[in-house]
Amino acid sequence: MIMASVFRDLDPATHKSHALHASERMWPETNCYIDLWIEVLNTLRLPPEAMLGFTVTLDFEGDQFPFFKVPLEDLEAIYGIRCTELAIYDEVHHHVAEQIGRGRLCLVEMDPFFMPDTQGLGYRCEHGKTTMAINRLDIAGRSLDYFHNGGFFSLSGDDFDGLLHLQLTEEDPPFLPYTEFAKFPEKAPGEFAIRQTSRQLLGFHFCRRPTANPIRAFAAVFPAQAEAVAERSFGFFHKYAFNTLRQLGANFELTGSHLDWLSADFAEAAGEARRISEVAKSVQFQLARAVTRKKFEPLQMALEAAVDARDSMMGLLEQKL
Repeated sequence: MIMASVFRDLDPATHKSHALHASERMWPETNCYIDLWIEVLNTLRLPPEAMLGFTVTLDFEGDQFPFFKVPLEDLEAIYGIRCTELAIYDEVHHHVAEQIGRGRLCLVEMDPFFMPDTQGLGYRCEHGKTTMAINRLDIAGRSLDYFHNGGFFSLSGDDFDGLLHLQLTEEDPPFLPYTEFAKFPEKAPGEFAIRQTSRQLLGFHFCRRPTANPIRAFAAVFPAQAEAVAERSFGFFHKYAFNTLRQLGANFELTGSHLDWLSADFAEAAGEARRISEVAKSVQFQLARAVTRKKFEPLQMALEAAVDARDSMMGLLEQKL
C-alpha cells in the first residue's frame, strides 16, 4: 500500500535540518511556527532567509514579545505558496488525508503531550498546543510523519490515537483544531525574483516598525516582572522566558540572518541584530539566577546594550532603505 504523503522521498531518519537550526546558533529553535516553515522551505529547496524581513516589526506588548509568525501574504509574494485556514467539520485525519492526496500540506495545532520529539518538555508530561505540519499519514497503520520545531519526525500507535483524539465517542465534544493548509505553486519563483521581492518586503516592513524602541519598553518593566516570576513555581519561569527573552532574541537573530542573506550592504545592521540576540541569551541566564537568589538589582541595566543595538540597527537600515 502506498501511504499518502506530500513530499514522497522525505524520511525522518535521514532528514537534515536547515542551517538556521544549527546547534551553534544562539537560538537553534525559535518558535514552532517559524521553525516549521524554515524546514518546509528547506525541503522545497527554497531559501527560508528570504521570508524574515517581517522580524523588524517586533514590538513589546506589555507582558510579552508576541509569538512572531511570517505573514501569509509574504509566503505568497516571495514563494508563490498560498496558505489559508482549512475548515474542520469532520474528524481531523479525514481532512488531512484529503489535502495530502491533493498535494497540500496541513498545519495543525496539536497537543505536544503526544509528540515524541518534545521528550523532556511536553511529551507525556504536560498538555499544551503547538503547530505541526503533517507530511505523511497512514491511518490504517496508525502512524504519521511531521514537521515540528527544527526537524522532521514520526509518531505512531497510542501517540497517533491520542494526537488525533481517536478515542472520542459520539457523545464527546468534537476535536476541531485550528488548521491551515498550504498550496504550492507548480513552479517556484527563481532566485532573482525571490531576492527582489524580499528586498521590497523588507522596506515595507521597515515602514511598519514600532516608532518607540520596544526593548526599552521591556527593560522598564523587566525587573518588576522578574520579581513576580520569582513568586511562582520554577516551571512558570520557563513560560515567561520563552515569551519574552526567547522571542526577542530568536527574532533578531533571524533578522541578522535575513540581512546577511539579502546583501553585504546590510552587514553592519546584521551585526547589531545579532547583538540584541546575544544580550537576550545572556539576560535569560541572569534572570534564572535572579529568580533563584531573589536578587533583582542586576536586572536594572541588563538590557541596555540591546536597547542601544536596536536603535543603531534601525538607524543603519534607514540609511540603506
